[in-house]
Amino acid sequence: MKLPPLLTLATALIASLAGAAPPTPKPPTAEEVKAYVEKLNADLLQLGARQGTAQWVKNTYITDDTERLAADADDAMLAYTAQALRDAQRFQGLKLDPQTARMLFLLRVNNSLLAPNDAKARKELTELGAKMEGLYGKGKYCGKDGKGPCRDLEQLSDVMDQSRDWDALLDAWTGWHAVGAQIRPLYVRFVEVANQGARDNGFANLGDLWRSAYDMPPADFEQDTERIWAQVKPLYEALHCYVRAKLQDVYGKQRIPDGGPIPAHLLGNMWAQEWANIYPLVEPYKGVGNLDITAALKAKGYDPIKLVKRGEAFYLSLGLDKLPETFWQRSMFTKPADREVVCHASAWDVTLHDDLRIKMCIKVNEEDLVTIHHELGHDYYYHAYYRLPALFQNGANDGFHEAIGDAIALSVNPGYYKQVGILDVLPPVNQQALINQQMKDALAKVAFLPFGKDIDQYRWNVFSGKIPTSQLNAGWWAIRLRDQGIAPPVPRTEADFDPGAKYHVPANVPYTRYFLARVLQFQFHRALCRAAGVTGPLYGCSIYGNKEAGRRLEAMLALGASRPWPDALEALTGERKMDGGALLEYFAPLQAWLTEQNKGRRCGW
Repeated sequence: MKLPPLLTLATALIASLAGAAPPTPKPPTAEEVKAYVEKLNADLLQLGARQGTAQWVKNTYITDDTERLAADADDAMLAYTAQALRDAQRFQGLKLDPQTARMLFLLRVNNSLLAPNDAKARKELTELGAKMEGLYGKGKYCGKDGKGPCRDLEQLSDVMDQSRDWDALLDAWTGWHAVGAQIRPLYVRFVEVANQGARDNGFANLGDLWRSAYDMPPADFEQDTERIWAQVKPLYEALHCYVRAKLQDVYGKQRIPDGGPIPAHLLGNMWAQEWANIYPLVEPYKGVGNLDITAALKAKGYDPIKLVKRGEAFYLSLGLDKLPETFWQRSMFTKPADREVVCHASAWDVTLHDDLRIKMCIKVNEEDLVTIHHELGHDYYYHAYYRLPALFQNGANDGFHEAIGDAIALSVNPGYYKQVGILDVLPPVNQQALINQQMKDALAKVAFLPFGKDIDQYRWNVFSGKIPTSQLNAGWWAIRLRDQGIAPPVPRTEADFDPGAKYHVPANVPYTRYFLARVLQFQFHRALCRAAGVTGPLYGCSIYGNKEAGRRLEAMLALGASRPWPDALEALTGERKMDGGALLEYFAPLQAWLTEQNKGRRCGW
C-alpha cells in the first residue's frame, strides 16, 4: 500500500531516530532520464528565445535599460542551466542511449559561462557582462584633450583602413584602445566570478570549460591547436618577413628595424588581426590583374540590401532554401542614425526557430560583400538544424560554425564576380596576377592565424592565473610578440587594458573558433570542390551553382551538434582530423614565391 507523503516522511524520520538508515532512493530509469531531457530541451528553447530577443534589442538599441533586460535574461538562463546541471548529477553512472548521453554532455560544456552557486554572484556576473559590452558599444574617442570631434569605432576604423600617415594612425589606435582601460576593473572582477562559476560546476577555471567543448580532453585540444599552428607557422613567418620589408620602404628602418616586430598600428586594422587593407603598400606586381570590386559594386548600383540578396543568391544556387521573409523585415543592415548599436557583424536565430537575421552596418565594398557571405553561412547552419532539440542546435564545434561561411567565401573569387555580372570582363590570368591575388587573400587569411589562436591563449592564461591580474596588459603583448611578431606603437602600462579594445573580450566570446575556422574552411572548400568535380587548383575553384556540393554541405549542416565533430567532418570531407594541409595547398604558389623574395632578408623577430 502506498503511504501518504506525510506518513512516508514520518516513517523515515522515526527510522532515522531509531538508528536505521532511510531507504535508498531508486535510481532513475532510462525513461525518466529521457523525459527529463525532453523537458530540458523545451525549457531551453523558451529561455533561449527570451535571451536572444533581449540580446538582439541590447545590440541594436544600446541603453542602460536594454543592458539590464539582457542581463536579466542572461541571469535566467544561467540560473536554469545551473539547476539543470545539479539535477543531471543524478544520472551519472547510468547507461544511457548515445543521443541522451550527448545532450547531457553538451548541457555541461557548451557554455561560455556557468553560474556560481551563489545567486548574488550569478547576478553580478551577468551585470558585469552587460556593462562591459555596453562600454565597448558606446565607446568613443573625443581627441587627446577630450573636446572632440568624437569618433566611434567605425570612424576610427576608417582611419586605420585607409590612412598611411603614421601620426593619424597612432592617434586612432591610441584613441580606441583607451576604451579598454575603462573595461579593465570590470574584467578583473569578471574573471574572479566567472572562474567561481566554472569551479562550482566541476571545472578548474573558465578556460578549462571552454577547452572541454571539443570532444576531447582539454589538454589534448590545446595540443591540437598547437599542432595546427606549427603546420602553418612557416607560411605566416614568410608573409611577416615580406610585409615588414615593404613597410620599411614606407616608414623607414628607424621605425621598423630589421629583425624586430611590426608596430601594431601599421597593418590596416585596429587590432592588426587582418592586413588586407595595406595591400596597396605590399602589392607584389603593381597593377597586374587588379580588380576593384568595390568600384564595380558601386558602378552596378549595389546598395546594402542588394549586397545581401547577392549573398543569398549564392546559397540558392547550391539548392538551399530561400531566407524567410522575416529575415528581411527584422535584420539590421545599416547603422541607424538615432541610436547606439553594436556594428560588429553577426548572424542570429533570435528565437531558435528559424528567426534568422544579420546585424551589420553594411558599406558598399568588397569586404562587406564577403562578410555577408560569411554571416549567411551561420544563418544557413541555423536553418539546417533548427528542428533539432535545443541542445543539438549548434555547430559540430564552434569552429565549424565560423568555417561554413568562410568556405563559401573562398568561392567568391574573380571567376564568381564575372559569373554573376559584378565584373564584365576579367584581366588575363598569369603568374604575376595569381601571386597578387594570393597575396591579397593571405593578408586576410594567413595573417589572422596567430591572432586567432592567441586571443584565447591569453585568456586561458588569465583564467588559470598564469597571467596574474597585475600583468594583464604585459601578458597580452608578450603573447602577441611571441606568435604574431607585432608590438604596441607606444609604451603601454598596466593602466591600459588593450585586449578590452577587442569586442570578443568584453563580450566573453571564445575565439579559438576563428583560428579553427581559418583551417577548416580550406578543408571544407577542398571537399566541396571535389564534390563539384573541380579538378583544377584549389585557389581557382568556385562551387557557385553546383547542386552536388550543396547537397553534401546541407547533409553536414543538418547534423548540428548531434554527433561529435569528427563525424561531421568526415561526413563532408572523409577526414576525421582538423589539418592545415588544405590551407598550405591553396597558398602553395605564394609560399614558394615568398621564399624567393625573402632570400637575404633577416626574417623573424
